[in-house]
Amino acid sequence: MEERVDTSDNSLYQPSLNIKGWAEEDRPREKLLLKGKAALSDAELIAILIGSGTPKLTAVDVAKLILAAVNNDLNELAKLSVNDLKKHKGIGEAKAIAIVSALELGRRRKETQATAKTRITCSTDIYNYIKPQLLDLPHEEFWIILLNRANIVMRKEAISTGGVAGTVADPKIIFKKALEQLASSVILVHNHPSGNLKPSAADIALTKKMKEAGTLLDLPILDHIIFTDNDYYSFADEGIL
Repeated sequence: MEERVDTSDNSLYQPSLNIKGWAEEDRPREKLLLKGKAALSDAELIAILIGSGTPKLTAVDVAKLILAAVNNDLNELAKLSVNDLKKHKGIGEAKAIAIVSALELGRRRKETQATAKTRITCSTDIYNYIKPQLLDLPHEEFWIILLNRANIVMRKEAISTGGVAGTVADPKIIFKKALEQLASSVILVHNHPSGNLKPSAADIALTKKMKEAGTLLDLPILDHIIFTDNDYYSFADEGIL
């Protein structure tokens, strides 16, 4: 008697789930090998990460739905957690981890590119230099950038981490770190996850306090940047500092 296998709940027997079972033009892995990585769409690259779809959706279909949920914005996708991604049909923990890991590697690549000697000449330089640390964060963080006399970055350091609406920066800690490194000047940076560029009353008060203390210590505060994913606010440029 011929043995029958029930494949109704076994994804291994669903031909639509395996990339090799698709039409050739729909195989992201083969397409990458034949045409190069630049030829693949964002959805196709994500499909390679997740490997398989559902009984009714290919991996590319699943990837397109994930991207559609973030308006096809990879920066927004990078903000999603493993649990956020698991809410999508066809995405389990392992696939979610693969996506998060790939996006984190991309962020670290940006960070590595910024580690070479950097000279700060304007507020845009500050924004671009600190972007790898603050991009896509769902909470506020306060950072300092320490410079030598030639305005070359000596180091950058996180001072505090807060919630969605704020974080605390202690001037004593900031100046202690600057003095320990024999820095010649300091730049303050914190992010607004909401995207709001307007400085709060607390932001203005802290900047004024830091400027006064820096003058006494001969450690000038060159700028205070409010960072958002798409733009920034410079206290120096606005004439407030």
